Amino acid sequence: MVVVKTGDVVGSITRGTTNPNRLRRCDRWLTGTRAWRWRHDQAPIAVDLGYGASPVTAVELRDRLLAVCPTFHVVGIEIDPQRVAAAHHLSGPGLTFVRGGFEVPLPGGRGAEIIRAFNVLRQYDETEVPAAWSLLQRRLTPDGVVIDGTCDELGRRATWIALERSGPVSLTISVALTAIDRPSDVAERLPKALIHRNIPGERIYDYLHALDRAWTYHAPLSAYGRQQRFLATAHQLRSDGWPLCDSAHRWRLGEITVAWEAVRPRP
Repeated sequence: MVVVKTGDVVGSITRGTTNPNRLRRCDRWLTGTRAWRWRHDQAPIAVDLGYGASPVTAVELRDRLLAVCPTFHVVGIEIDPQRVAAAHHLSGPGLTFVRGGFEVPLPGGRGAEIIRAFNVLRQYDETEVPAAWSLLQRRLTPDGVVIDGTCDELGRRATWIALERSGPVSLTISVALTAIDRPSDVAERLPKALIHRNIPGERIYDYLHALDRAWTYHAPLSAYGRQQRFLATAHQLRSDGWPLCDSAHRWRLGEITVAWEAVRPRP
């Protein structure tokens, strides 16, 4: 698939499959770790880019963001005009839908505090990722964040890269601990920038194997529940020198975030 420019719209129509509550893990991360950045903004904007055949994820994002910042406005953006037309009846306070792509058309050229692009770039070629990232980063406010993520159909295994205007800053893995045998099971849901790099010699390969080693070492803690085992796994990684960006509060959720420098692809 190639990113093409048709008129003022940049991108290609993707499959568009989605499910209710599929992106809850990412939304929980946004409201739990980023809220301080925009809680006092007068009218912050969040974008659900490529929301798919159903606008349910945009509706859910609005509801979750309004719970922590009542002035948030969510803009659902889709390149397929039929999907935009089908979603218009849900427009209202805090939510609108427009046609667009990676250029992220917003009223008055406004910047976005959040651009969430989940299961979008996964359908593009790896070589197209940097250009798409660059376009999205230009549409951020100074404190904004792009989320390039991938998850399974039910949202039980998810990963996402957070990018600020300066570049990518972190990789998050978030899983239902009952849905994995070992942390590296999430490898098939890595974002496009990393999924083909999970091979010997690459940093993401080393990181996933370090997670698995620590998970195996702490297997005896399974008697106290998988949450305790995952907590010990994360503590082990931090002790081993991995630059984790979060704390036990997030680890208890089956979520762990590492600095991008530790996993970025090698040249």
